[in-house]
Amino acid sequence: MLGRILIVDDDQNMCEMLENHLKSQGFDPSWHTTAEEAFSQLKHGKIDVVLTDLQMSGMDGIDLCDRVVKNRPDIPVVVMTAFGSMETAVTALRAGAYDFITKPFELNMLTFTLKRALNHRSLQEKVKKLSKLVEQSKQFDKLLGESPPMQKIFDLIARVADSEASVLVMGESGTGKELVARALHQKSSRQAAPFVTVNCAALPEKLLESELFGHTKGAFTDAKSDRKGLFLQADGGTLFLDEMGALPLILQPKLLRALEEHYVRPVGSDKEIPFNVRLITGTNTDLESAIEEGQFREDLFFRINIIQLTMPPLRSRGSDILLLAQYFLEQFAVQSGKHVAEISKSVAEKLLSYHWPGNVRELRNAIEHASVLARYEQITVEDLPGKIQTYRNSHIIVDNDNPSELLSLEEVERRYILHVLKTVAENRTLAAQILRLDRKTLYRKLRHYGEKKSE
Repeated sequence: MLGRILIVDDDQNMCEMLENHLKSQGFDPSWHTTAEEAFSQLKHGKIDVVLTDLQMSGMDGIDLCDRVVKNRPDIPVVVMTAFGSMETAVTALRAGAYDFITKPFELNMLTFTLKRALNHRSLQEKVKKLSKLVEQSKQFDKLLGESPPMQKIFDLIARVADSEASVLVMGESGTGKELVARALHQKSSRQAAPFVTVNCAALPEKLLESELFGHTKGAFTDAKSDRKGLFLQADGGTLFLDEMGALPLILQPKLLRALEEHYVRPVGSDKEIPFNVRLITGTNTDLESAIEEGQFREDLFFRINIIQLTMPPLRSRGSDILLLAQYFLEQFAVQSGKHVAEISKSVAEKLLSYHWPGNVRELRNAIEHASVLARYEQITVEDLPGKIQTYRNSHIIVDNDNPSELLSLEEVERRYILHVLKTVAENRTLAAQILRLDRKTLYRKLRHYGEKKSE
């Protein structure tokens, strides 16, 4: 159905004629012969557009229009007025009517006017939703979403922001771990102090130690002067260490000591300097698996993992994909000056079916790509990156009538376990939860697959 139209006219024959026509055009009409009855339905039912006559006994069309505007401003009102009553039509527009149509009117003109009113309402709803998202982004430092997984994230941020406890933010690359850290900082009592971030995977071991703890002049070849480390740069504020799984083993006891004693010793110095920092860490790897493999210290893990927060992958966030896409589209339209305002239905279907391995970061890039290439006011499938255009959901098991090509139960299990691991970015703890296996059983199966592969 195109939309729910409420017809209001004291002429029952007119109501029935309009009802039949609108049904034939794909609308969902209902009608009343008094404005009072119509307004009662408006308060208790779902209506998209009101189509009302102006001249009626009792409450007239202008009074009804005034009440709708005051009580349901989201519903456009289209008024029908007799030929020569232009002054009355103008009065209705001043009362808040969306448009008017003069009797006698052609039915195709009525259809066109109602479709415009529905489009107007749809646009209003989009603007309202975007405004809500923008307001939400201010509260949570550009984190957006209405899905249940994101609502849990927002709730947890609000509950732990003012705590001094260390937070470990887990999640795949591109899910917004740094945005979570920034939101925690902005909603805490430390918000006026520095927020400092470093990616542990981006720096070599020697440089990372100097970056974290600082160094003195002459501590190494390129140390031309004393330099404060990130712990001291963030003093009084928040330090976010991303990609903790990449922190070299040799640095882990030094970081643990600093966190326990609240002192840092710059490279090349024997002086300990106190600091006051709230630590937030991020990882896209399974640190518990890294502990099992001897790649991460268990005591450091317990120190940084007081509060654990797991960012959901974009593919699990449902309609958030379209909300974020529309939000990014509005941003790029403003930046580029192009009037690209909408996402077509076919594009929406593509965005919802794609698996988004790069998560929100990949979605943002895809929408920027599409907005640059768009030739019309609406993004089309042809504007999307090629891999999204051609993406098809894959299946691990394909129907096959050839007995020689059917898979063994062990092979089906192997493929599915490896598929789950790939989907959760090799997070074995999360994979075990999804598969409903204990971690030891999962590790045993993975070792078995590795041995079979090497045979």
